[in-house]
Amino acid sequence: MLKEVIATRYITPLREGGSLPGLVEADDLGTYVMKFTGAGQGRKTLVAEVVCGELARRLGLRVPGLVTIGLDPVMGLGEPDQEVQELLKSSGGTNLGMDFLSRALGFDPLAFTVSPEEAGRVVWFDALVNNVDRSWRNPNMLMWRGDLWLIDHGATMIWHHNWPGARTSAAKPYDASDHALAPFAPDVAAAAAELAPLVTEDLLAEVTAEIPEEWLADEPGFESSDALRRAYAEPLLARAVDIHARVELKKGEK
Repeated sequence: MLKEVIATRYITPLREGGSLPGLVEADDLGTYVMKFTGAGQGRKTLVAEVVCGELARRLGLRVPGLVTIGLDPVMGLGEPDQEVQELLKSSGGTNLGMDFLSRALGFDPLAFTVSPEEAGRVVWFDALVNNVDRSWRNPNMLMWRGDLWLIDHGATMIWHHNWPGARTSAAKPYDASDHALAPFAPDVAAAAAELAPLVTEDLLAEVTAEIPEEWLADEPGFESSDALRRAYAEPLLARAVDIHARVELKKGEK
């Protein structure tokens, strides 16, 4: 299970993100980028972060370490910013934290070079989870200590916002024409040959087991959290088989 920590100090909001994540200190003396259950799409965004972040890590991609962060909503009472105060007050309980990569630089495709092999691995992974938020406008990647790191996976697996249509949604191709790594000739076929065999039922069961129980409670249409965990795994297992053949790197081209 994800490491559990308790927030001890709210440092500052990070206004680059639409959901207003914040930088916090925790009782393990770590510094984390915290995402809140009271923001945006709520707990489903955090579920997507856990599933995709932990899956990416197991596939050998670089993602910041994840933790769960316990938050006492009383912390919000001392915040002068009304928006931040309301967010903290509405997010009591278990939230999500990501290791803060100090002095990391935002990825700029004009300033950094990525090999076709690494670009292919990232594009294949984004196709697998249907990441619609890795465009050149908003890469959601960092350069840290000379390496490429992936962040912000809240806008993935869009089918989990409409479970009755999940099977149809998950069967769609992936448009990578605006992907931030499209200019680097990503070798998606090689990535699929390497990574697709690793996406097994056992691996996905391990990944979905990392989702905190309280983020799965009371989901309409599911009799148990285990059933919901399986629902998260099934589209990914199906897409891993052939999504590489349905990646569109240029408009109208595969």
